Amino acid sequence: MSVGIVIPAYNEEDTIRACVMAALGQTVPADEIIIVDNRSRDRTRHIVEELIAQHPDAPIRVLSQESEQGITPTRNMGFDAVESDVIGRIDSDTLLEPNWVEQVKNVFADSNVHAATGPVIYYDMPLRRYMARADDTMRKAMFRLATSYKFLFGTNMALRRDAWWAVRDEVCLDSDDDMHEDIDLSVHLYDQGFKAIYASHMVAGMSARRVEDTPKDFYDYVQRFDRTYRHHGIRKRRLRAPAWVYLAIYPIAKGMRWSHKLRENQVFKIPRIDLR
Repeated sequence: MSVGIVIPAYNEEDTIRACVMAALGQTVPADEIIIVDNRSRDRTRHIVEELIAQHPDAPIRVLSQESEQGITPTRNMGFDAVESDVIGRIDSDTLLEPNWVEQVKNVFADSNVHAATGPVIYYDMPLRRYMARADDTMRKAMFRLATSYKFLFGTNMALRRDAWWAVRDEVCLDSDDDMHEDIDLSVHLYDQGFKAIYASHMVAGMSARRVEDTPKDFYDYVQRFDRTYRHHGIRKRRLRAPAWVYLAIYPIAKGMRWSHKLRENQVFKIPRIDLR
């Protein structure tokens, strides 16, 4: 069984090198690593080309998606280009655990599994071990609640290539950028009878940078859950659980993120006081 990894990227010069290096440093090598650059104006593509030159035997490719701005067409180009049996999908700030490809192969050894998603570790937050356990528990609960539509998480997911091509012409293009493209894909997979599972050992790290959004922007991000389900005419209240959880933890996570960055950057300065 072969596994290809797709990494959509837009202005990700700060994270793309570590992301690709983690994809390269697997106990079982990936057969393809495809970075799809979507009109980046920074050094994203240059960094990837540097990595290709530094690792000439590695199966890294970089594609340019210039036709339109957006995660959905960028993801689609990457998925279309994969020749492997299984398509892995991560974000450009994802840091895969070293055994991720190995675990993906273990999961898809079961021919009844067509798609899978796993837990994440927020590597730039405090209390990482505790938060990883909490994330795993939360995602397991969401899978149990969602007796029908299973929520795939774009930061850490994989699906069979033949499942992708079965829904390729049905997934929503979301030209208005209103929806969660990973949930939209999940809905189309379910509607075609494909089985998605939660795989606890398929672990990836991700940044918690999303919680730096303003409350308004974060709320709009969370509202994408509802907009995606409404677009598909889905009214199941239990499928809103992820949105409720995100809104509940946002102020806590934002405070933890701020505190962590404060300590990391050591921004405290003691003012000089003239007592004379």
